[in-house]
Amino acid sequence: MASTAPAAGGAFPIEWRCETAQVPYAAALAEMEARNTAVFEGRAAELVWLLEHPPVYTAGTSADPAELVDPRFEVVEAGRGGRYTYHGPGQRIGYLVLNLAERGKDVRCFVHAIEGWVIATLKTFGVESWRAEGRVGIWTRDIDGSEAKIGAIGVRVRRWVTMHGFSVNLDPDLSHFGGIVPCGIAEYGVTSLARLGLTVSAEEWDEALIAAAPDFLDALDAAAKRACR
Repeated sequence: MASTAPAAGGAFPIEWRCETAQVPYAAALAEMEARNTAVFEGRAAELVWLLEHPPVYTAGTSADPAELVDPRFEVVEAGRGGRYTYHGPGQRIGYLVLNLAERGKDVRCFVHAIEGWVIATLKTFGVESWRAEGRVGIWTRDIDGSEAKIGAIGVRVRRWVTMHGFSVNLDPDLSHFGGIVPCGIAEYGVTSLARLGLTVSAEEWDEALIAAAPDFLDALDAAAKRACR
């Protein structure tokens, strides 16, 4: 069952929906597409939707079939940018249906702001993470000292209203990533908060993410003023 969290600071007309049950990917995609149209037409508020999926591989518009190594789970065409991604239990997803026509028509700044939001939230749990030049996503130091991905980002913008968003690995079964080349990057691994020795529940993650939301939204406002940061 879904619960609705208040907008950060009570100042933003955004619906914050935090799911406690898994949502099938196809159902989430259909609802997100319908909400995209409703936001564009002015019939609904913007949405930040936090949830988890049953195990699924999703294919972005640049997906290479050769990178689907072992299709042990359902494979769904996502319509977002990027390549193959895994979603499953223990991974928190953030879907963003936001109107960039009112928040700066700049997709690069939008992605940059998402990255900053996730990085800031991870820092509240003591995890240092960063952007990597030429590699989309959020990166951190794994237990063996190597660089590994802890969060993925993939977005789609239709009529300047966004869809999709980001995922962060709290405690997924990391072996499930072995069925694909995650995001087309074979030379780096995937990690999670649990692998790093941290126990963070979905509720704790959502609370920290929502607390960090004002800076994310401020970054979008800066983009609207042509000052992406």
